Amino acid sequence: MPTTNVTGTDFEKLVLKDGIVFVDFWAGWCGPCKLFAPIFESASEKYPEITFAKIDTDAEREISSAAGITSIPTLMAFRDGVLVFRQAGALPAPSFEELIKAVQNLDMESVRAELAKEESGK
Repeated sequence: MPTTNVTGTDFEKLVLKDGIVFVDFWAGWCGPCKLFAPIFESASEKYPEITFAKIDTDAEREISSAAGITSIPTLMAFRDGVLVFRQAGALPAPSFEELIKAVQNLDMESVRAELAKEESGK
């Protein structure tokens, strides 16, 4: 499945849905963003069951601000509505492949239990 360009209120609906969603925050003037773009696009074709979304930080300043984006590219991964990964900087293809497999193999019951434990400790 090709990448999806996300705008406006689509972001919240997208990341809260079931399944895996990778979000690439980028800008047209960003060199590392341009290097990561074909890696992200290639992964979207290899894994059609996963949603790959792109957010242009210049065009979507409100989303970028709400997501706390201070450096680009920033990659986020959500699984079943839970943020499970966030990192600034372009990933090389092998590292992105490892990340995809790691997110696919997450035990979400354990992740939710850990989140609940952290929240109860606050």
